[in-house]
Amino acid sequence: MFYVVLLAMVAAFLALRLYSVLGKRTGHEQQPLPRAAEDRPSAVPVAPRPIDAAPEARDPVSRNIEPRAEAGLRAIIAGEQGFDVSQFIGGAQAAYRMTLEAFWAGDEAALADLAEPDVVQAFGEAIAARREAGETLENRLVSIERAVISDASLDGREARITMRFDADIAAVTRDAEGNVIAGSLTDAVETHDVWTFARTLKSRDPNWKLADTDEE
Repeated sequence: MFYVVLLAMVAAFLALRLYSVLGKRTGHEQQPLPRAAEDRPSAVPVAPRPIDAAPEARDPVSRNIEPRAEAGLRAIIAGEQGFDVSQFIGGAQAAYRMTLEAFWAGDEAALADLAEPDVVQAFGEAIAARREAGETLENRLVSIERAVISDASLDGREARITMRFDADIAAVTRDAEGNVIAGSLTDAVETHDVWTFARTLKSRDPNWKLADTDEE
Protein backbone atom coordinates (compact mmCIF):
# COMPACT_ATOMS: atom_id res chain seq x y z
CA MET A 1 0.00 0.00 0.00
CA PHE A 2 2.85 2.39 0.85
CA TYR A 3 4.49 1.63 -2.50
CA VAL A 4 1.27 2.47 -4.39
CA VAL A 5 0.90 5.75 -2.47
CA LEU A 6 4.54 6.61 -3.16
CA LEU A 7 4.07 6.00 -6.89
CA ALA A 8 0.99 8.21 -6.88
CA MET A 9 2.94 11.00 -5.15
CA VAL A 10 5.75 10.73 -7.70
CA ALA A 11 3.26 10.84 -10.58
CA ALA A 12 1.58 13.91 -9.11
CA PHE A 13 4.93 15.66 -8.69
CA LEU A 14 5.91 14.95 -12.29
CA ALA A 15 2.54 16.20 -13.54
CA LEU A 16 3.06 19.53 -11.79
CA ARG A 17 6.46 19.94 -13.50
CA LEU A 18 5.21 19.25 -17.01
CA TYR A 19 4.96 21.82 -19.74
CA SER A 20 3.53 19.55 -22.43
CA VAL A 21 1.37 16.79 -23.80
CA LEU A 22 1.20 14.66 -26.92
CA GLY A 23 0.52 15.48 -30.52
CA LYS A 24 -1.01 13.82 -33.54
CA ARG A 25 1.97 12.01 -35.04
CA THR A 26 4.66 9.81 -33.55
CA GLY A 27 7.44 9.30 -36.09
CA HIS A 28 9.57 7.26 -33.67
CA GLU A 29 8.54 3.65 -34.26
CA GLN A 30 10.73 2.57 -37.17
CA GLN A 31 13.33 4.73 -38.86
CA PRO A 32 16.66 4.16 -40.64
CA LEU A 33 19.61 4.29 -38.28
CA PRO A 34 22.54 5.90 -40.11
CA ARG A 35 25.21 6.12 -37.46
CA ALA A 36 26.30 4.84 -34.08
CA ALA A 37 25.14 6.69 -30.98
CA GLU A 38 28.60 6.58 -29.47
CA ASP A 39 29.97 8.43 -32.51
CA ARG A 40 27.75 11.43 -31.89
CA PRO A 41 29.03 14.32 -29.73
CA SER A 42 27.23 14.67 -26.41
CA ALA A 43 24.62 17.40 -26.15
CA VAL A 44 25.80 20.77 -24.91
CA PRO A 45 23.27 22.80 -22.89
CA VAL A 46 22.29 26.04 -24.59
CA ALA A 47 22.20 29.04 -22.29
CA PRO A 48 18.97 31.03 -22.60
CA ARG A 49 19.26 34.58 -23.90
CA PRO A 50 16.98 37.50 -23.04
CA ILE A 51 14.05 37.95 -25.40
CA ASP A 52 14.95 41.57 -26.01
CA ALA A 53 18.57 40.93 -26.98
CA ALA A 54 19.71 43.09 -29.86
CA PRO A 55 19.82 41.31 -33.25
CA GLU A 56 23.56 41.83 -33.59
CA ALA A 57 24.10 40.08 -30.24
CA ARG A 58 22.37 36.88 -31.30
CA ASP A 59 24.38 33.79 -32.11
CA PRO A 60 22.45 31.99 -34.88
CA VAL A 61 23.94 28.67 -33.80
CA SER A 62 23.21 28.76 -30.09
CA ARG A 63 20.15 30.99 -29.65
CA ASN A 64 17.10 29.14 -28.38
CA ILE A 65 14.42 31.65 -29.40
CA GLU A 66 13.75 32.32 -33.06
CA PRO A 67 12.88 35.93 -34.00
CA ARG A 68 9.32 35.16 -35.09
CA ALA A 69 8.55 33.80 -31.61
CA GLU A 70 9.57 36.92 -29.70
CA ALA A 71 6.38 38.96 -30.13
CA GLY A 72 4.24 36.03 -29.03
CA LEU A 73 6.44 35.40 -26.00
CA ARG A 74 6.19 39.04 -24.97
CA ALA A 75 2.41 38.80 -25.19
CA ILE A 76 2.40 35.65 -23.05
CA ILE A 77 4.66 37.26 -20.44
CA ALA A 78 2.38 40.29 -20.36
CA GLY A 79 -0.64 38.02 -19.97
CA GLU A 80 0.90 36.04 -17.12
CA GLN A 81 3.86 37.74 -15.51
CA GLY A 82 5.01 34.61 -13.68
CA PHE A 83 5.86 32.96 -16.99
CA ASP A 84 9.60 32.22 -17.31
CA VAL A 85 11.02 31.44 -20.75
CA SER A 86 14.11 29.51 -19.64
CA GLN A 87 12.04 27.45 -17.20
CA PHE A 88 9.58 26.65 -19.97
CA ILE A 89 12.35 25.43 -22.26
CA GLY A 90 13.76 23.18 -19.54
CA GLY A 91 10.31 21.82 -18.73
CA ALA A 92 9.54 21.23 -22.40
CA GLN A 93 12.68 19.14 -22.79
CA ALA A 94 11.73 17.04 -19.76
CA ALA A 95 8.21 16.63 -21.10
CA TYR A 96 9.55 15.63 -24.54
CA ARG A 97 11.51 12.80 -22.95
CA MET A 98 8.66 11.68 -20.69
CA THR A 99 6.12 11.73 -23.51
CA LEU A 100 8.27 9.67 -25.85
CA GLU A 101 9.08 7.15 -23.13
CA ALA A 102 5.40 6.80 -22.19
CA PHE A 103 4.43 6.24 -25.81
CA TRP A 104 7.18 3.72 -26.41
CA ALA A 105 6.15 1.82 -23.27
CA GLY A 106 2.47 1.97 -24.20
CA ASP A 107 1.65 3.80 -20.96
CA GLU A 108 -1.67 5.39 -21.91
CA ALA A 109 -2.38 6.58 -18.35
CA ALA A 110 0.83 8.64 -18.34
CA LEU A 111 0.04 10.01 -21.79
CA ALA A 112 -3.38 11.16 -20.59
CA ASP A 113 -1.62 13.46 -18.11
CA LEU A 114 0.68 14.83 -20.78
CA ALA A 115 -1.50 15.46 -23.82
CA GLU A 116 -4.70 17.04 -24.95
CA PRO A 117 -7.56 14.58 -25.68
CA ASP A 118 -7.18 14.41 -29.47
CA VAL A 119 -3.46 13.78 -29.13
CA VAL A 120 -4.01 11.11 -26.48
CA GLN A 121 -6.48 9.42 -28.81
CA ALA A 122 -4.01 9.42 -31.70
CA PHE A 123 -1.27 7.93 -29.54
CA GLY A 124 -3.71 5.38 -28.15
CA GLU A 125 -4.63 4.23 -31.64
CA ALA A 126 -0.95 3.79 -32.52
CA ILE A 127 -0.35 1.82 -29.31
CA ALA A 128 -3.38 -0.39 -29.99
CA ALA A 129 -2.15 -1.15 -33.51
CA ARG A 130 1.25 -2.04 -32.15
CA ARG A 131 -0.24 -4.39 -29.57
CA GLU A 132 -2.46 -6.05 -32.16
CA ALA A 133 0.61 -6.74 -34.30
CA GLY A 134 2.38 -8.17 -31.26
CA GLU A 135 5.20 -5.65 -31.56
CA THR A 136 7.11 -3.89 -28.81
CA LEU A 137 9.49 -0.94 -28.90
CA GLU A 138 12.83 -0.66 -27.14
CA ASN A 139 13.59 2.93 -28.02
CA ARG A 140 15.97 5.23 -26.18
CA LEU A 141 16.36 8.99 -26.30
CA VAL A 142 20.13 9.32 -26.53
CA SER A 143 20.31 13.11 -26.32
CA ILE A 144 18.50 16.35 -27.03
CA GLU A 145 21.07 18.27 -28.99
CA ARG A 146 19.05 21.47 -29.27
CA ALA A 147 15.69 22.81 -28.09
CA VAL A 148 14.43 26.02 -29.68
CA ILE A 149 11.24 28.04 -29.37
CA SER A 150 10.32 28.49 -33.02
CA ASP A 151 6.95 30.21 -32.63
CA ALA A 152 4.56 31.56 -29.99
CA SER A 153 1.13 33.16 -29.98
CA LEU A 154 -1.61 34.36 -27.67
CA ASP A 155 -5.29 34.43 -28.68
CA GLY A 156 -7.29 35.84 -25.80
CA ARG A 157 -6.05 33.73 -22.91
CA GLU A 158 -5.11 30.75 -25.08
CA ALA A 159 -1.33 30.55 -25.39
CA ARG A 160 0.58 28.30 -27.77
CA ILE A 161 4.33 27.79 -27.95
CA THR A 162 6.04 25.72 -30.61
CA MET A 163 9.34 23.98 -29.83
CA ARG A 164 11.76 22.40 -32.25
CA PHE A 165 13.75 19.51 -30.79
CA ASP A 166 16.87 18.22 -32.52
CA ALA A 167 17.53 14.85 -30.90
CA ASP A 168 19.19 11.47 -31.33
CA ILE A 169 17.02 8.40 -30.81
CA ALA A 170 18.10 4.75 -30.82
CA ALA A 171 15.23 2.43 -31.75
CA VAL A 172 14.46 -1.29 -31.84
CA THR A 173 11.18 -2.95 -32.82
CA ARG A 174 10.59 -6.57 -31.77
CA ASP A 175 7.92 -9.00 -32.93
CA ALA A 176 5.74 -11.20 -30.71
CA GLU A 177 8.58 -13.74 -30.37
CA GLY A 178 11.04 -11.09 -29.29
CA ASN A 179 12.95 -11.03 -32.56
CA VAL A 180 14.35 -7.72 -33.75
CA ILE A 181 12.52 -6.70 -36.91
CA ALA A 182 13.81 -3.13 -37.22
CA GLY A 183 16.48 -0.88 -35.78
CA SER A 184 19.39 -1.23 -33.38
CA LEU A 185 20.06 0.16 -29.93
CA THR A 186 23.71 0.70 -30.85
CA ASP A 187 22.76 3.21 -33.54
CA ALA A 188 21.00 6.55 -33.36
CA VAL A 189 18.65 8.42 -35.69
CA GLU A 190 18.78 12.18 -35.99
CA THR A 191 15.26 13.47 -35.45
CA HIS A 192 13.83 16.96 -35.84
CA ASP A 193 10.50 17.20 -34.05
CA VAL A 194 8.20 20.22 -33.91
CA TRP A 195 5.86 20.12 -30.92
CA THR A 196 3.30 22.73 -29.97
CA PHE A 197 2.29 23.18 -26.33
CA ALA A 198 -0.87 24.97 -25.23
CA ARG A 199 -2.27 26.41 -22.03
CA THR A 200 -4.99 28.80 -20.85
CA LEU A 201 -3.22 31.64 -19.05
CA LYS A 202 -4.22 32.42 -15.46
CA SER A 203 -6.03 29.09 -15.17
CA ARG A 204 -5.68 26.90 -12.09
CA ASP A 205 -3.94 24.21 -14.11
CA PRO A 206 -0.24 25.18 -14.33
CA ASN A 207 0.60 22.55 -16.94
CA TRP A 208 1.29 23.15 -20.59
CA LYS A 209 -0.05 20.30 -22.71
CA LEU A 210 1.15 19.00 -26.03
CA ALA A 211 -1.41 20.05 -28.61
CA ASP A 212 0.31 19.03 -31.84
CA THR A 213 3.40 17.25 -33.12
CA ASP A 214 5.14 17.20 -36.46
CA GLU A 215 8.54 16.45 -37.98
CA GLU A 216 10.88 18.50 -40.13
